[in-house]
Amino acid sequence: MIKVLLVDDQAMVREGFGALLRAQPDIVVVGDAPDGLAGVSAARLHDPDVVLMDIRMPKLDGLEATRRILDVPRGVHRPKVLMLTTFDLDDYVFEALRAGASGFLLKDAPAAELVSAVRIVAAGEALLAPSVTRRLIEDYTGRGRADPAKRNVLNGLTPRETDVLRLVARGLSNQEIAAQLVLAEQTVKTHVSRVLTKLALRDRAQAVVFAYEAGLVTPGT
Repeated sequence: MIKVLLVDDQAMVREGFGALLRAQPDIVVVGDAPDGLAGVSAARLHDPDVVLMDIRMPKLDGLEATRRILDVPRGVHRPKVLMLTTFDLDDYVFEALRAGASGFLLKDAPAAELVSAVRIVAAGEALLAPSVTRRLIEDYTGRGRADPAKRNVLNGLTPRETDVLRLVARGLSNQEIAAQLVLAEQTVKTHVSRVLTKLALRDRAQAVVFAYEAGLVTPGT
């Protein structure tokens, strides 16, 4: 069973998401919290697999709550954090990914997407909505923040691995990358795994952040 914690300051959102998730045979909602501070405490208490985290909340916002939830000693269980966001919160989302969140989802996404997102993140994959990812890239890379050191590290990738990382950073799934590069999906998975290993990254979400910081992805590419 996938244990889920809901953290959102709107009671109707918590109740609605909770009812939807409780109806799934493989998901159990272990608790909910109305603000980030209570969310951190609930995460320590319930030890969830996935935390659905809103960003704008009283007492402690979702960004700082994510940092605290994921700041645990090596060997201690770290839940996956899935950020719930809207278009106008790109900066917060990027910082949440840097803090270790496993991805983000639009708050008005269809019910089926929410359920699927929980399962994807629980399985160890990152979830990056392409529409939000594009806005994030355009906003971030437009500020000229590319890190030369990270750019140099990219030299350790093969040209194909670099292509795959660029498409991952644009929010494409393995299936979409396979179609674009005319590769088998399993081959794409292998390339993604090698990229993560070579760059010492934990997951796909961190790969996206790295690509932003290295300046690999620029608007229109």
